[in-house]
Amino acid sequence: MNEVVIATIITVSSVGIIAAIILYWASQKFKVFEDPRIDEVESALPAANCGGCGFPGCRNFAEACVKADDLDSLFCPVGGNDTMASVAKVLGKDATEKEKKVAVVRCNGAPQFRKKTTEFDSAANCTIQHNLYGGETACQYGCLGLGECVDACNFDAMYMDPETELPVIVEDMCTACGACVEACPKDIIELRPVGKKSRRIFVSCVSQDKGGPAKKACSVACIGCSLCFKECKYDAIKIENFLSYIDPVKCVLCRKCVSVCPTDAIWEVNLPVRKAKPVAPKKSVAKPEVDLIKVAKENSAKDTDNKEDSKA
Repeated sequence: MNEVVIATIITVSSVGIIAAIILYWASQKFKVFEDPRIDEVESALPAANCGGCGFPGCRNFAEACVKADDLDSLFCPVGGNDTMASVAKVLGKDATEKEKKVAVVRCNGAPQFRKKTTEFDSAANCTIQHNLYGGETACQYGCLGLGECVDACNFDAMYMDPETELPVIVEDMCTACGACVEACPKDIIELRPVGKKSRRIFVSCVSQDKGGPAKKACSVACIGCSLCFKECKYDAIKIENFLSYIDPVKCVLCRKCVSVCPTDAIWEVNLPVRKAKPVAPKKSVAKPEVDLIKVAKENSAKDTDNKEDSKA
């Protein structure tokens, strides 16, 4: 009996030792080396895991930064330039400063401008409604108003306005992560540079219909009239598919395009209110009083004299 127990113990122990040796050899053979700087870079990131950098999470972004030769093509929109400076310090690389961006909603189709023609009675989801049909209004390009972009925002930088039924961007909270841009099935949300003093001018419309149908569907739609294009002296405006687009890099905020837009489709953000030019009163010229009866008698006398002269 004792011999059986001893043999069992020896066998089990031998198997355990052999298994341990095999596992140790395998762990050394197939181990993956991880650069310790990845943890340092990850600790410098905001840990938002929003995907705005183009990677699934901050860990993946940290790995990309460590492996990259330079940081020119890598940027964390949530942390901004300060975070990238910290990352560059850890890696001993240079980080190019980039202009901060903010999301803008390129649709102004509130109910008073864009009347509903149908009613959507299904799941309150923009993607579902977009896949089923164009929307509840005659404009198939405008905002559906179901707030899928708001649900996608992890920074409380958006909310739905109950009156306009359109999303509103909270600029101070927006990190330009791009989650709302990806969530919108109508592609009406765009990331644009914040601009000097947070001032921006852009066309708040994405309709590609011709002037007549676009105007009929929404009274504040861009009709592609090209008046803004002709007025701009800086080549900042282009027109494609009956839709004007303002280049934020070339735009100098002269505001002339806003003045000539017949449908108010061009929006000004954080720009001062225009001062109304004083209109000079017209000078009234005193007209001499005319005695109409006296003039009539004089004309009658002249006619009589002319007739007598002609008879003579």
